[in-house]
Amino acid sequence: MNLMEVLQQFDLTQFFSAFVVLFAIIDIVGTLPVVMNLQHNGRKVSALRASIISLILFIGFMYMGKAFLSLFSLDVSSFAVAGSIIVFIIAMEMVLDIEIFRSNNTVGNDATFTPVVFPLIAGAGSFTTLLSIRSQYNDFNIILAIIANVMVVYVALKLSSTLEKWLSPGVICIFQKAFGIILLSLAVKLFTSNITILISSIIAG
Repeated sequence: MNLMEVLQQFDLTQFFSAFVVLFAIIDIVGTLPVVMNLQHNGRKVSALRASIISLILFIGFMYMGKAFLSLFSLDVSSFAVAGSIIVFIIAMEMVLDIEIFRSNNTVGNDATFTPVVFPLIAGAGSFTTLLSIRSQYNDFNIILAIIANVMVVYVALKLSSTLEKWLSPGVICIFQKAFGIILLSLAVKLFTSNITILISSIIAG
């Protein structure tokens, strides 16, 4: 397939629809308070590495997600439940102002991969969404939507330190508590919706 044939697959409607769906699921705006909270606690977050890793995970899971989970005899629901537990713990840290994720000196106190990339950016929700929209949209348009979202993620993470300097500690605290509660609600919703599927499959089996 040459370049012209690839470009002919572009559909603005599909691209925009996929972009909006992924943007809503990734929710980088809601993730920023978590990132600022991690940075406030001395954790390092690299915008460039987070973006590159997220891009690789998104595209990799888009093509090999089901096969990868099947390799370990897992399904998407099990993956989603595991991700929701991590999100729940992060939300508890934000709401109760406690530290559950301990610093790991072996990774230099780097929070880029966990919890920023997984499960906040490239988490169970976004992975599940990718598998769903692939049955509706052309792969080329989905990949473009992924790249566009990753670019937004990079800019947002890059500006997080600047925003933290501009905003007062009181305002940051309010944002963290508010988004912590929202994140907590999303974790509970993700857990309950997928644990129901798991229980039903166990009963049916």
